[in-house]
Amino acid sequence: MITCPNCHHQELPGALFCSECGAQLVVVDRSATQTLDMIQSDYFERKRSKPLPLLAEENATPVAVLSVALRVIDSDEVIHLSGRSEVTLGRVVEGQPILPDIDLTPYEAYAHGVSRLHAAIKITPQRISIMDLGSSNGTRVNGQKIVPHVDYPLKHHDVIALGKLKIQVIIQ
Repeated sequence: MITCPNCHHQELPGALFCSECGAQLVVVDRSATQTLDMIQSDYFERKRSKPLPLLAEENATPVAVLSVALRVIDSDEVIHLSGRSEVTLGRVVEGQPILPDIDLTPYEAYAHGVSRLHAAIKITPQRISIMDLGSSNGTRVNGQKIVPHVDYPLKHHDVIALGKLKIQVIIQ
């Protein structure tokens, strides 16, 4: 984790700016770049040395994924994602040219700060992941804010927050 020098908020490795206060987290100079290159090189070498099948994250969902569903916590309603390899989550607004695959409008999405195209969930036999699509109010996984446009692994019972709308991941 990276600690913001300004507000002391914890950020995921690789973050360039603090998601809470916007402060720059990394000072770029030649020595820092060389050190970062060596760290990244060592990290990828260790990842390559693991036996196949190689999962992108050690906490990733096991290979045998039977079905995936999302439970909207405040309503206890379940949205099944069967047969889909990728779905977008958001809310529908009249006149919007691009619509999300799953419309969260019935769950007071606007009041909870859900963007029109907020996040995408990708499902493969090896893993399930979520990516924030540059939303206005951010996406959190188990309380940790994620960086936009980066895949993060999901596992059974994880809680994702789109703005303030909380959804639990159910994998069977």
